[in-house]
Amino acid sequence: MGWILLLLIVAAVVFAISIYNRLVASRNRYKNAFAQIDVQLTRRHDLIPNLVETAKGYMSHERETLEAVINARNMAVAGLKKAAADPTDPDAMKQLAEAEQGLSGALGRLFALSEAYPDLKANENMMQLSEELTTTENKVAFARQAYNDAVMSYNTLRESFPNNFFAGWFNFGPAELLEIEDEAKREVPKVEF
Repeated sequence: MGWILLLLIVAAVVFAISIYNRLVASRNRYKNAFAQIDVQLTRRHDLIPNLVETAKGYMSHERETLEAVINARNMAVAGLKKAAADPTDPDAMKQLAEAEQGLSGALGRLFALSEAYPDLKANENMMQLSEELTTTENKVAFARQAYNDAVMSYNTLRESFPNNFFAGWFNFGPAELLEIEDEAKREVPKVEF
């Protein structure tokens, strides 16, 4: 009878260790996925001052737009630093998403305005920076998708029975998705004949 009790205790301890290790591994996967977003957003933020400097020579009287891009970039950099410091902080993730959404909007206005300047559109630096920024935007989208997938897996593991007991005991809090809304994707397309 003593051996059976000992085996049950050992089995329960092994089971608890297994759950704890899976929670840790899952949390580390989503933190690593966020690190990939951090790399791509940092690259994006580093490209923007060069883009603005290139545009500045052609669009000197469009100062408000250029300043809006720089201000949005600075807010996005600050949001990224806060989120990178603690990817488990839901407020930091929401601030990052809002800052990145603002930056995307400001960049959209800059590119829309640049269409009115044929010399700027033909500028080799502007074309190269625009292409690099587009490539980086795609990488950000893929990294964000991988991060959100890792967060979903972690949250599912954390909330599943009996893992939810261990998650509560060892302070495995929920992870926040990174959702950057693109207003253009939400608009209903206008069809005219």
